[in-house]
Amino acid sequence: MKKPVILGGTPAFSNPVFISRPMIPDKDELFSELEKILSSRWLTNNGKYLQDFERELTKFLEVDYCSVFCNGTIALQLAIQALRIAGEAITTPFTFPATIHSLYWNNTKPVFCDIDPLTYNIDVTKIESLITPNTTAIVPVHVFGNPCDVEKLDQIAKNYGISVIYDAAHAFGVKYNGKAIGKYGNASMFSFHATKSFNTLEGGAVTSSDASFNHRISYYKNFGIMDEEHVIGPGINGKMNEFQAAFGLLNLKKIKNENEKRKRLTKVYEDSLRNIEGLGFQLFDSAVERNYQYFTIRIDHTKFGISRDELHVALRQENIVTRKYFYPLCSNYSCYHALPSASRDNLPEANRLAESILSVPLYGDLNDDDVMKITECIKSCQHHSKDIKGKVKQV
Repeated sequence: MKKPVILGGTPAFSNPVFISRPMIPDKDELFSELEKILSSRWLTNNGKYLQDFERELTKFLEVDYCSVFCNGTIALQLAIQALRIAGEAITTPFTFPATIHSLYWNNTKPVFCDIDPLTYNIDVTKIESLITPNTTAIVPVHVFGNPCDVEKLDQIAKNYGISVIYDAAHAFGVKYNGKAIGKYGNASMFSFHATKSFNTLEGGAVTSSDASFNHRISYYKNFGIMDEEHVIGPGINGKMNEFQAAFGLLNLKKIKNENEKRKRLTKVYEDSLRNIEGLGFQLFDSAVERNYQYFTIRIDHTKFGISRDELHVALRQENIVTRKYFYPLCSNYSCYHALPSASRDNLPEANRLAESILSVPLYGDLNDDDVMKITECIKSCQHHSKDIKGKVKQV
């Protein structure tokens, strides 16, 4: 078995293997489209490529309406604004900061709900106990592309007359029971950041089934301007430009192939790591059509031999770049930890997960041999766990 670098071995990779690698269009095709944009001198403000991109995204995502934005955070902020969310919104602490910050920027108090330890999503059995007269929305996250219990969430929202806005940043193209994930709730936000399986460099979108909501959010992202002489509300600048739209149109041609590659690599990971003591996987329902956005492992240090943090350090020395997504929890940030709902006693499962989760490299340009080398390094770290524990403290 390979000797870990941290114990004097040779790195598994000569160059860093990053957690993700952006999918990019064919360069000749991209340069051809960019030349057309430059020749037209129409660089932004609802140009041809933006309109084409919104139309093609609506088809691909199988939704009624889709509005694209300069990034996913602005998209989520404006979705919250357009739905007139105020007071309190119930959400998960196990997410990227943008989810919670979007509520803050809308003067809405986040109320943290614990998570399901198997799916990593918001625990729907705990939501109703958190609803108060001030609750106007639930903002769940499809964590790592794993759909929340959308049917239960939608039922709770109907029972209490509140909105559901899904943070679907990881869930591009995902389906549940054959239904597109963007069809659930009042609205869903998707992120097209370069770290995502589908990207437009930066970018995002909001989907919905409500025509009036889609009109409202489309105005809001352009300063609230309806036409040359009318401004219907206090909007901001959230528009996507023509370069991003052209990039996205070309990447749409490649995303199915990218997902198939990720699916194959995920199976390699799972087959190689399945029976390792103290190492677990996120649970996906069989009704989910996945996009294989991330591959994560969960480390039980009492059985695995070393902690998540120790494995993280040891793999970095092998030139394997991992991420502790999502650590620390949003509820533990200095700006939110004073909230009553942020108490560790209120969020035991979320805190345990944040301290044991590790995302490992997954993207289409990896090959099976790369993944096998990564899994062998993980196995080697466990095999040498007693020696590693003493070494990591010195790093």
